[in-house]
Amino acid sequence: MSPIPRRSLLKAAAVAGAAAQFSWALGPRDAQAAPRAAAADADPVTLDWLEDGGRGAAPGSTVGVPWPKGAYQEDQTFALTDENGKAVPVQSWPLAYWPDGSLKWTAHAVSSGSGKLTLTAGAPAAPDKKVTVDKSGGTIGISTGVITARIGKSGSTLIKSVTRGSTEIAKNGRLVLIRQPEVEDEDQGTVKTERFDGAISEVTVEQEGPVRAVVRIDGKHRKGDRAWLPFSIRLYFYAGADSFRMVHTITYDGTQEPGKASGDFIRGLGVRFTVPMRDAAYDRHIRIGGEGTGLLREAVQGITGLRRDPGAAVQAAQYAGQKLPDPSTWDQRVTTRLQYIPHWGDYTLSQLSADGFTLRKRTKKGYGWIGAGGGKRASGFGYVGGPSGGFSFGLRDFWEKFPAQLDIRDAHTDEAEVTIWLWSPEAQPMDLRFYHDGMGQDTYAKQLEGLNITYEDYEPEFGTPYGIARTSELLFWANAATPTPEQLADQVKAVRTLPQLAAPPKQLIKAKVFGPGLYSEPDRSTPAKAKIEDHLDFLFTYYKDQVEQRRWYGFWDYGDIMHTYDTVRHVWRYDIGGYAWDNSELSPDLWLWYAYLRSGRADIFRFAEAMTRHTGEVDVYHIGKWAGLGTRHGVQHFADSAKQQRIANTTYRRFYYFLTADERVGDLMRANVDSDETFLVLDPQRKVRTDPYTPDRHALSIGFGTDWSGLVSAWLTEWERKGPKWEKAKARVLSTMEGIAAQPNGFVQGSGLYDLDTGKFAVADKPVVSVSHLSAVFGLNELCAELNYLVDMPKFKEAYLDYCRYFNATKAEQKARYGSDFGSLLLFQGHSRLDAYAAVQTGDAALAKRAWSKFYNSDGYTESSPWKTQPLSGPATLVAGSEAAWVSTNDTALYGLAAIENLALLGDKMPS
Repeated sequence: MSPIPRRSLLKAAAVAGAAAQFSWALGPRDAQAAPRAAAADADPVTLDWLEDGGRGAAPGSTVGVPWPKGAYQEDQTFALTDENGKAVPVQSWPLAYWPDGSLKWTAHAVSSGSGKLTLTAGAPAAPDKKVTVDKSGGTIGISTGVITARIGKSGSTLIKSVTRGSTEIAKNGRLVLIRQPEVEDEDQGTVKTERFDGAISEVTVEQEGPVRAVVRIDGKHRKGDRAWLPFSIRLYFYAGADSFRMVHTITYDGTQEPGKASGDFIRGLGVRFTVPMRDAAYDRHIRIGGEGTGLLREAVQGITGLRRDPGAAVQAAQYAGQKLPDPSTWDQRVTTRLQYIPHWGDYTLSQLSADGFTLRKRTKKGYGWIGAGGGKRASGFGYVGGPSGGFSFGLRDFWEKFPAQLDIRDAHTDEAEVTIWLWSPEAQPMDLRFYHDGMGQDTYAKQLEGLNITYEDYEPEFGTPYGIARTSELLFWANAATPTPEQLADQVKAVRTLPQLAAPPKQLIKAKVFGPGLYSEPDRSTPAKAKIEDHLDFLFTYYKDQVEQRRWYGFWDYGDIMHTYDTVRHVWRYDIGGYAWDNSELSPDLWLWYAYLRSGRADIFRFAEAMTRHTGEVDVYHIGKWAGLGTRHGVQHFADSAKQQRIANTTYRRFYYFLTADERVGDLMRANVDSDETFLVLDPQRKVRTDPYTPDRHALSIGFGTDWSGLVSAWLTEWERKGPKWEKAKARVLSTMEGIAAQPNGFVQGSGLYDLDTGKFAVADKPVVSVSHLSAVFGLNELCAELNYLVDMPKFKEAYLDYCRYFNATKAEQKARYGSDFGSLLLFQGHSRLDAYAAVQTGDAALAKRAWSKFYNSDGYTESSPWKTQPLSGPATLVAGSEAAWVSTNDTALYGLAAIENLALLGDKMPS
């Protein structure tokens, strides 16, 4: 695909973010939500696990379930049963509401039950062991009925203790940060580091049971007078569970300047616990996960493999993790020499790449390490303890988000120390400096020339990591004794793939969420439909395979994909400006999520989940002057100077939030509610403007495509969630819809002057034709389909359908309707889904025919595209694999969405 014209790119760009709330006015009186629906069909919903194995060893699962408009009211309670009809305790709460006040999405937390579960209206069963929260005193006590955690309210200890019964399993849970103040290449300089500890600033109990409790802890890492690297931690506890989950987010606020060796380089980032050790050294067990469910299974003092045999039963018991009989019952040739068998107190597993880990151990500090094995991809799981109790721990996406590390220290003493390193201190320091010196691009004119050669929009001091974030997930178990190998394997599986309940596609379709009619279950009933389904499967499989072949892994990179392929070098253009990391360009996020909604496939869900975690955190600024703005595609996720609202787009986060009730993603969406304020911060067209323009809070230029679709998505979500600013958000949705509808040319007008204080667009005094091929490809069609279903505003619907009708029309048709044509446009295949939507809404058979014509016979992929890969091997490529040189991510996202929506809307009107 040809590079997108610079003027069109900037015209479509926007700025967005969280800012202080200003005065606002309610929307116009004639812009109303659709009337309340009559009670809808609300059949029981069958929930199933995405992967085999059910809940496994995880503490619990939370699922979002949608309901048709009018099905249930806010005070509805829900009951859950298993396949045998047995009641399963469930905790339910509203996630979103329809405009008539009925429930749109509900969340349901479970900590028991296996197999498929059935959700119905009814009284919920209470768990035998409820989660309870005690906020009195200096700590917050949370009991699952099996374990109790005491959460600190201040200081540096986040989790003061984790007990099981009367036994303390772990204590002093804290955050660790190692800063390296200087980085020099090769053998220059001296490596010095300093340690910072997490310091609590605020603790909030967000849920208090009976099935699930959630505690949020916010703060910064501190040493002396300096506090930096903000963190936000959420701890999840489920009824009856012996484990808990941690969601760990950091936001980078350090300084790293290109060309300078000094700065805030992270050398290590981790979570650390102290584990009391009560058992004899030969009864202290170490378990470290290797590949798959593989484990290193040792004792601090091993009694296997010795020159003298203590007895086969004794050896087997130690290997199994069982308490050994009294040494007096062993072969005395071993018992009398126990003091000469080393105690191995320290273990380290380092995963410094996606392709290799090493494991080593030593007796204690000050003594040499010995190799203890290695492999390719470790599970990120560990355990230390004994028959009197022990602590299991694991980091999700351990090797995918390398460099990671697990440390066990001092297991031979009364207190072992466990550290789960999200960034291994054995890796190179986290170097986030911009990657080049600007190459003389010190004027807008030179920067535009740079754009024309590398597709990178460079500007000095814009390629900064200040304000980007990353979220990690950890699991911990407080075991009554060393788990059996089978139990450990289950814990490993939970770390690797967190069990997730899901509602079936038919329920999502029936509830008409995420755009009614825009997706349907896969249908291979005709050769034409089957061929498109094959193409969709090919594209997803290809990208999944490319992640592995191209090693799109790493702490900051995992979850993203590349933009464009270099057919000469047989690699994706990882080092060429705007052709490198994709950063949500043209909405691959939407393609993946709609692919999941219609299929319920676990592999698509996990791919989309990783992308949502990445794009919502790494590609967006969360603090600083560009808070709420995303960064355009580039060599580094923060490199490009086009800081745009379309990348911070709430549209891309809605799916994961409503399907899982994930609080962190909820935070990201809520941060965008006041994103209209940031249009005062940065003019996205500053390099190409020919007319004078100074941002004015009463007359901000906001486009009706990528700008407004991102804004209205945030407002709609806050309104649906009934968040703290939902009334303001609702008013903004309604008033801006009416403002667009009132423009002389509706959406074709292109943009309007927006008043931050009133939330209204000024109505232009003359018609303008200003259409960009980018306007509708960042979620506009999907949002307008939702809005037209939610809000009864005929003039808005008419304006949008007019836009849909004429984008793919001939220039003569455009000119006849608007007085001038739309100029040179692109992305006709992707816009065929707008034809399809308008055809269904208007009943226009000619429009339906055009939708399929543009899908099959315009730009993008065609039936004559190869639809296969070619093998690659040396010396043509670094790693043997395959390529589809004709594939680009822009085309893939647009084809995927057009195929899914056209099949759903016009599958019965396909050409023969």
